[in-house]
Amino acid sequence: MIAYAARLAAAATLVFSSGLLAPAQAADDTTVNIYSYRQPDLIKPVLDAFTKETGIETQVLFINKGLEERVQAEGENSPVDLILSTDISRLVNAKDMGITQPVESEELASAIPAEYRDEEGNWFGLTRRGRVIYASKERVDTDEMDYADLADEANRGRICIRDGQHSYNLGLFGSLIARWGEEKTEEWMEGLRDNLARRPDGNDRAQAQGIYSGECDLALGNTYYVGLMQTNEKEPEQQEWAKAIKVIFPTIGEYGTHVNISGMALAKHAPNAEAAKKLMTFLASDEAQRIYAGQVFEYPVKDSVPASDIVKGFGELDADDLPLSDVASHRRAASEMVDRVGLNQGPTN
Repeated sequence: MIAYAARLAAAATLVFSSGLLAPAQAADDTTVNIYSYRQPDLIKPVLDAFTKETGIETQVLFINKGLEERVQAEGENSPVDLILSTDISRLVNAKDMGITQPVESEELASAIPAEYRDEEGNWFGLTRRGRVIYASKERVDTDEMDYADLADEANRGRICIRDGQHSYNLGLFGSLIARWGEEKTEEWMEGLRDNLARRPDGNDRAQAQGIYSGECDLALGNTYYVGLMQTNEKEPEQQEWAKAIKVIFPTIGEYGTHVNISGMALAKHAPNAEAAKKLMTFLASDEAQRIYAGQVFEYPVKDSVPASDIVKGFGELDADDLPLSDVASHRRAASEMVDRVGLNQGPTN
């Protein structure tokens, strides 16, 4: 089974804590098999804490693309118990593809705010990141902005972004459609396009680099990339990029900053479902929230759990309380809008 599934996802990398992932077998509640979009070294500390507390081992298969398709192809013979994902669109996609199953748990419902979990219990958020504005410390005086300001003519030629079709940007655009409607959002996107300093390119770190080099003054980026750059000892130039920017948490009018999540879902044919549910409950605990969110430079989904010192340094996250399922429902419209206005072609004048 594994050999067959490996051909479906050649990019998968196996990382294990107690042995190789095995084909589906009778549940024994001693192991949880995990397929993860998140790098194994980032989730290892929280999984080690779970094993220490419960005695249940975990085995992780890292898949950087096509995770949902792989699980669907494996069907009833899939060894996966728990899916760990890094984006709301992937969680919703997993549910829509029929590869998850609902979990009824008072502990999860009370621990995780309603806007960060599926109303039918098919997925649950674990950590949050803001889609914020990186701004030049030297060339941007304000510390407060609205997303609407990115389309203001005063910012003509000052903005850098990554590919408009990237899931992080589509999430933001989807939230704006939910709050503003399609007509206003399209007008805004046209203004954003014409305010770009260049065609969209690179990742979020590349946008900070653009500010450092003077190519742009403002950029869209996720909060956690700031932590990744600040602590990158292997590539110290990224630390310089981080020093060149400040983080502005923009609002959507009266609403807060758009957020995305990492999250979890119980696989439909989980052979060790009860053990997986124990892990899900643990991941929603205060201890696990602190460990996991600190490791990935994100904000816990639970407001009662403080962020790490590095994350606190970004600033206070006043998150928009729009249910992320609503955001996901507008992502197709957002994608079509990106193409319609030619956002990825860059400014028109």
